[in-house]
Order: sequence, then C-alpha cells, then structure tokens
Amino acid sequence: MGSGFFEITLIICLATAMAIVFRIFKQPTILAYILTGILIGPFGNLQLQGGDQLQMLGQLGITLLLFMMGLELKFKEFKTLGPVVAVAAAGQIGITALLGYGVSMLMGFSSISSLYLAIALTFSSTIIIVKLLSDKRELNSLYGKISVGILLIQDFLAVILLMLLSSMTGSMDASSLIQNGVATILKGAGLVLGVGFLSRAFLPKIVHHFSKSSDVLFLFSISWVFLLAAIVSSPFIGFSIEIGGFLAGLALANSVENVQIAAHVRSLRDFFLTIFFVILGMQMNFESMQSVLFPAIILSIFVLIGKPAIVIGIMSLLGHRKRTAFLTGISLSQISEFSLVMAFLGNALGHVPDSIVAIITMVCVITFVFSSYLMKSAGALYSLFGKHLGMLERKGFAQQDDTLSEALKNHVVLVGAHRMGETILEALLEEGETVVVIDFNPDIAVRLKDKKVKNIFGDIADFEVQEKAGIENAKLLISTISDEDANLLIIQRIKKAKSRTKVIMMALDKETVKSLYKAGADYVVMPHLLGGKHLAQLIKKDALGELNKLKEKES
Repeated sequence: MGSGFFEITLIICLATAMAIVFRIFKQPTILAYILTGILIGPFGNLQLQGGDQLQMLGQLGITLLLFMMGLELKFKEFKTLGPVVAVAAAGQIGITALLGYGVSMLMGFSSISSLYLAIALTFSSTIIIVKLLSDKRELNSLYGKISVGILLIQDFLAVILLMLLSSMTGSMDASSLIQNGVATILKGAGLVLGVGFLSRAFLPKIVHHFSKSSDVLFLFSISWVFLLAAIVSSPFIGFSIEIGGFLAGLALANSVENVQIAAHVRSLRDFFLTIFFVILGMQMNFESMQSVLFPAIILSIFVLIGKPAIVIGIMSLLGHRKRTAFLTGISLSQISEFSLVMAFLGNALGHVPDSIVAIITMVCVITFVFSSYLMKSAGALYSLFGKHLGMLERKGFAQQDDTLSEALKNHVVLVGAHRMGETILEALLEEGETVVVIDFNPDIAVRLKDKKVKNIFGDIADFEVQEKAGIENAKLLISTISDEDANLLIIQRIKKAKSRTKVIMMALDKETVKSLYKAGADYVVMPHLLGGKHLAQLIKKDALGELNKLKEKES
C-alpha cells in the first residue's frame, strides 16, 4: 500500500483520539483536529508525502461544508428575521470590522493583513453556537433566535466575500480590482438567479424521483455538487469549487428531501473537514511564536470582550432588554470557521503571509475554548454583571408589542403560546379565565393582539417581564417551554416571594422533571408521556367510537 493510505490512517486515528479527549472536556472537536495537525507538523516534524492529495481532500471538506450551508439556507427566512435582527447584524458586522481593522493597524500590520484580520474577527461560528444552544435547549429562546438570525446574515456575507476572493489574483491594481469586483458580483448574481430557477423548475422533481432509493439519492447529491463545482471553477466562470458547493446546496434547498440529503452528506463532510483542520494545524509555524502570540492574545481579548460589548450596545439601543442583549453578545464571542477558510484562501492567493494565518488560527483556538465556557456560564455571568447594564436599556421596538397596561391579580400566566400553549390558551379562554401570555415570537404576539388577548412580548427569564406579568399575584402559571434554566428561575422567583401561585411546567426528560420537582414545581408535564397515556386511555375505552368523535370535533 502507498504512503498516502498510512498518512490518512495516522491523521484519522490521532484525530479520533484527540476528539474523544476533547469530548470528555466538552470542547469543540474542531480544536482537536487543529491540535492533531500541530502534533503531526510543528511538534512531530513529520513530512507527509501526500501533501497535495491531502490538500485536495481538505478542500472537498470545505466544499461540502458550504453545500450543507446552502442546503439549509432558505431566502424566506430572511423575511421572518425582522428589521431588528437585520439592523443588529449590520451594526455588529460594521462596527466590529472597523474596530478590528483599527486595532490591527495599531499593532503594525499592513492594510491588507489588517483587512483580513478584521474580517476574521467579525464573523462568529455557526457550528459552535448552534451546538451549544442546542445542548442548553435554548435554540428557541429569544436570544437564541436573534443569535441564529445574526449568524444567518453573517454566513451569507461570508459566502459573498469568498466569492470575491476566489476570483482574485495575487497582484491587482486598484482599477482592475474594482472591475474584477463588479464582474464577480454580476457573475455571482447570474449564477444565483440561474440556480434559483433550477431549484424551482426542475431539481425538486428530479430529487423526488431519486428519493425512492436513499443510495441513489446520496450519489445524485454528491454528483450534483461535483458537477456544479467543476462548472463554477472552470476558467470561463473563474470561481472556486467551494462556491460551487454552496450553489449546489442552494439549488436543492427547496426540495422536500433536503433534510434527508443533509443527513446522508453530513458524515462525509465531517470526514473531509477533519482532514482540512488537521492540515491547518500542520501549517502553523511556531518558530516565530513570539511575534504571533502577542497579537493573537490582543485580538482574542477583543473578540471575547469587545465583540460582545458591541452586540450588547446595539441590542440595547434597539430596545431589547438587558438580559437578551447580554446573552446574545456572549453567544457571539468567538470567530468563525469561515475566518479560517478566508485566511487559508488569502494565503494561497498571496494576499497575506503565513504569520497572519497562524494568528487567526490561534485566535480561533483561544476564542473557541473560552466562548464555550462563557456560554455555559452565561446565566451566572448575567447575575454578576446584569445589574450594571440597566443604564443601557431604553424603550424600543422589542418592548412595544405587549398589550398589558393594568396590574392583575388571581389570573393565569401562560408562558409560550405555540403548539401545546395554543391549545391550553383556547381551553383557558373558554373557561372564562383572565390569561396573560408571555412569548418571544413576534408573529404570535401580533396574532394575540388581534384576538385581544393580553400578552407580553419578551423572555420569561427576564426579571422585568416576570414583574409585568404579575406572576407572584397569579393563581396559576403554566410554562410550555422546555428551557430548564428559565423554568427554574420562575420557580425561584415565586418561592422567594412566598407566593401561592401554582406552577405547571413542561420537561423533555426525566432528569429535568426531577430537577423541577426538587425546585418546587407543582406538576411537570412530559408531552410524549402525556400523549401516550391519552392514547392508551382511548384504546381502553372504545377506540373506534371515541376516535371518530374526536376526529369530527377536531377536523
């Protein structure tokens, strides 16, 4: 067997071992892969013979990463983000880039190196943030939705920048740079429109036809990625294969089978991405560590402290409450995997030296580690610093949607009016109860306002929202959200006030049920368990007759 096979075996086995260690300490596996490369290259001083082949495999990983991003990106989501998220994203990107550029210039870097550093600092990691929010079950919280909205806009801008970079050459004067940029934007717009037409007219039908066989669907998806990447990277068009991967994903985003395709491709993407990040670690140069370490630490501090401060300031100016602003800022306190890709591409184009790639990689490692701990400790950090953020709050867009103007007593507080919450709300209103709904979904807030239902647009974990809803004076509080931390905060507030409010909570697992009961919840509902019991009761009674009655009533 050739040496290439043994080199890949070494990389995969060592990366697996490092990933297991990092999982034990609950750290991002991307760091494990970069460290694997450092152990093989700078520390191990191993010269791999199949370097070009490994580079190609790593490039395939980035291509599939962008394919997955395009596959999960739907333009209709931009319409639902709302002006607040769009303004917050634009403000964060603009201010972070300007300050990052200024800090880099002050440290003595050239204008082009400072530009690359500024861009690297601006973006945040979608992979890290979504994973941590999912682990905390806060992906559907108000700050979680805002964070993901900002990330969506960041990722879209990152793809545009990659598109511009992929068409550049190492030596271009100002006039040719402008001409090339305009031509690139026009070609890019044409490609997006063409792909958009295919995604609506032909591809969904073709994909649906192949979906009968999962193997054929997988092969068709990979073939489509490779084909479009080859066309886009041809001399006639002149983009990189990574951009072809993104457009290939965008073309399949409207298909019904996009989730199935993503599930099939994800493992293949992760395999090639592992090689990419290992190679990135191998290329780090520690001989000039003294010249790299200081700027990396300064820029990491900017990302970990300055970047959240920028987001908190913008969110507060837009009218969001201090807790939402603080948690959103903390969640964006790292740089993105796209930062590494752009640094890698800029180095290949001759725009930036190896030292800039090393600095960005070190900032990536530092911010990934510390931001993970910051996000996990966000609640404790807010308790510590939240009281100092009150001066930033102002009335604004986010606080104008509630319909509550009077103090209430002996009412029912319903947290979350979607799905289960909507059914509960209808039942309470039929019984003539006075209900106050708390929800952070603007569409639900508008719908409730139209129905003349008392509601507060906000996060129940926010102390002021709790106070405005009068949870201490309510006779019953029902929470249909699965955010354990938020539910625990509600119980603590009620118990501390020695209120007689009865508390009903929702949980998704038995550990959370135990935790909520221990805190003082009166009853905890597990939806799947409740649904199973309800169905079992129907079967015990008169299954067919009872089901027909329910069907007539609900249809």
